[in-house]
Amino acid sequence: MTLNCMAVDDEPLALGLISSFIRQTPFLNLVASSGSAVEAMNIIKQQPLHLIFLDIEMPKLNGIELARLLNQQNQQEPPRIIFTTAYNQFAVDSYRVDALDYLLKPFSYEDFLRAANKAVTFFETRNQQQPANQEEYLFVRVEYQLVRIAWNDIVYIEGLKDYVKIHLASSPKAVLTLMTLKSLEEKLPSNRFMRIQRSFIIALDKISAISKSSIHIAGAEITIGDQYKEKLQEFLSKWL
Repeated sequence: MTLNCMAVDDEPLALGLISSFIRQTPFLNLVASSGSAVEAMNIIKQQPLHLIFLDIEMPKLNGIELARLLNQQNQQEPPRIIFTTAYNQFAVDSYRVDALDYLLKPFSYEDFLRAANKAVTFFETRNQQQPANQEEYLFVRVEYQLVRIAWNDIVYIEGLKDYVKIHLASSPKAVLTLMTLKSLEEKLPSNRFMRIQRSFIIALDKISAISKSSIHIAGAEITIGDQYKEKLQEFLSKWL
């Protein structure tokens, strides 16, 4: 598998080095490079990308802010991020925006290649899993452990900035995990779950009633976002 990549760094020497590393890696394809996160945002809108090697400390718009903006967009498959930075204090922030890896400058080609291999493994694994949708559960990190949650136990999922709250049929206590709603949505089987507004994903088999502007599910009433109404209507048309 070949990954379409972009390098973003406001330091010309660092940008040149990362671009060079990408070019000499057989399974990476350098689509674009940029010295500005603002310019990069415009390029990303026009170019299909798998992966961005992204500096953090940049003027006007930094790398963490750019990553947050990408996560907030309604892209089917947003590009994944590998941060390249001279500052280790951003490690927690990189985790919160679902970065694949975090390279601390100065790094060698060996370090770069390790991160690149991690990225290609991620995409190959996701491509193998998506068509089959054979998994009946997922694992999420809760504090210091991984918790297994069955698909059929999920009622709805609520996005809370850097966290998601997973409401379960089997327990009155929701599961809170540090990840974005977008990243969790990518793991869910699309034939069983649907996003109905920016902050909510519902389990389709747990719907109890639907009105013109909201869905009733497990005692909760959730407003349907305007941009999601058409997709929901397509689902409902099977029974109308």
